[in-house]
Amino acid sequence: MSLQDLRRLFAVETLDTRFVIPANAPPREVLKEIQQDSSRTAQFANGGLKGKNTAPDAEPSRWNTPEYYLYYLVFLICVPLMFKSVYDVSKESHPNYPRYARLLSNGWIPGRKVDNSDQQYAGFRGNFPYLVILLILHPLLRRAYDSFWRAGTYTQTRPSSFGAEGQLTQGLTTSAAAKARLQQRMSFDIPFSAIFIFALHGFSAFKILAILYMNYALAKKLPKKYLPAATWIFNVGILFANELCRGYSYGKIVAFLLASPVSEKGRVAWNFGHTLDRYGGLLARWDVHFNFTVLRLISFNLDYYWSLNSGTNSPLEKKQLDPTNLPSRTRITLPHSPSTYTFLPYLSYTLYAPLYLAGPIITFNDYISQLQHPPLTLTTKRTLLYALRFLVCLLTMEIMIHYLYPVAIFHARPNWSTYTPFQLSMLAYFNLKHIWLKLLLPWRFFRLWAMFDTIDAPENMVRCMSDNFSVMRFWRGWHRSFNAWTLRYVYVPLGGSRGGKVRVVANYLLVFTFIAIWHDIQLRLLMWGWLVTVFVLPELLAHQLFPKERYRDRPETYRVLCGLGAVGEILLLMVANIVGFALGVDGLMELVKGIVGSFGGWVYFVAACATLFVGVQVMFEVREGEKRRGIVMRC
Repeated sequence: MSLQDLRRLFAVETLDTRFVIPANAPPREVLKEIQQDSSRTAQFANGGLKGKNTAPDAEPSRWNTPEYYLYYLVFLICVPLMFKSVYDVSKESHPNYPRYARLLSNGWIPGRKVDNSDQQYAGFRGNFPYLVILLILHPLLRRAYDSFWRAGTYTQTRPSSFGAEGQLTQGLTTSAAAKARLQQRMSFDIPFSAIFIFALHGFSAFKILAILYMNYALAKKLPKKYLPAATWIFNVGILFANELCRGYSYGKIVAFLLASPVSEKGRVAWNFGHTLDRYGGLLARWDVHFNFTVLRLISFNLDYYWSLNSGTNSPLEKKQLDPTNLPSRTRITLPHSPSTYTFLPYLSYTLYAPLYLAGPIITFNDYISQLQHPPLTLTTKRTLLYALRFLVCLLTMEIMIHYLYPVAIFHARPNWSTYTPFQLSMLAYFNLKHIWLKLLLPWRFFRLWAMFDTIDAPENMVRCMSDNFSVMRFWRGWHRSFNAWTLRYVYVPLGGSRGGKVRVVANYLLVFTFIAIWHDIQLRLLMWGWLVTVFVLPELLAHQLFPKERYRDRPETYRVLCGLGAVGEILLLMVANIVGFALGVDGLMELVKGIVGSFGGWVYFVAACATLFVGVQVMFEVREGEKRRGIVMRC
């Protein structure tokens, strides 16, 4: 593989063309510009082409300066030491190894155990071969189905002999062909999804369908003014009910309806409901995965609610837009015709197999738009590059869990005093790295599956976990589709950034409280959500105290100040995520005590902050390099 191929593999546009095609720009024109000059990205403003210049505030490259040569040296020394520190404490010769050895299993790398102790990733890893079969089989079945019904004769275009871009077959108009394609897609998706969820959840699929119907009935039968509030009350209530009732056992439901006697131990007599419970499919705990479906339920209801304000005429005709070349933002915000917000499209959207289990989240409007008009951003080459990049990430994870065991060590809760401050901090760091990868891999796999099925969902993980220095920017790039969902359906309806800083902070608090509840109804996740909100405050305050305009004549001073602030933000990000997703508050306190509980620990802490400062400067330059290409990702 040449250097050019390697750059293309790890290019931003390989992840998601949304980063190089502005949200308000028609993609066809931008893609043509990119093809003409692949080294630079076309820039648009207000939907119009402005040229291929770099971003206005982009700074000259610093990669070949003495300052950055020093940073390269720091990287060459520190990065290998980081890996070595965790590798050393993962050896069989380490005193704490017997405490977590039971959590390790035989790996596929000769002579190595594998740390497969994280249940979430173990589930994905164990079922990966079957998921690959589905990824291959599902698109092939669709093609066979479309071929059998000769779908191409009434949903595609063919070259015209009169020099036009294309002429619809069978004499259909563009809108008629779009409706035909929507019907064709749904006629395959709904039966496949039905089989899929019954295989996953067995008889619990009926519970899912019941919740889907109740949500749909709310949207269609309630007066318009009550719909938003009712949607939120119902769906947040479902999150709590799923947690409290643990999936609504058929046995308990039947016992309640029949008033069955209860034993002294609180157990109900055996009934046919218990028989249904025994056939719970491959994933009996359907309620654990239903949180993603809740987001789709809310999306449908609110997109439908906003569509009621558009009248009976087609918004596309009103604005004279080309439906085959809609900007990504327009696909999300532009309502469809009333006939689209009906039960079958709703069912197809909420149960769409590739994105059902873990997302990424795509809004109802965007999903329907892509069913009607295949996205121009998907090409075979780009999809294959994305698949290769996924495999690189998968191999990275496999190597890491075969040679580094931070997850098992954290689960065992050994005597932290046996580790040096450096080892403790690296255990925390690689634990967070494991969390990042265990989320990235399923999200990218299911997105890849959707891409093979010609659905271009947003990329969830934009930056490497180690390439973040801002709390606000971090949440724009981490679980990005969920972030976009919360902006559209929570943050903006609450007022967004309007109304002053206090209002903004209050909105952040509500947003992250919902995010915490959505993840799981646990105190540590609520603490995580509230910590994130609190940790936004220093960043907002710093922007007020040190505005960039004040340092326009002293850019180097401003860069140093930003670097110092970013070091603090990184530490806060690590604290919040260790509390929420790893150790909780008590575990964090033990870890901090182990790191800074001695004078040597404080010396190490200062050295670590200096090293983080070096890393931050490299992060700054990475983003400046993107700006020089005309890419502004805001994360």
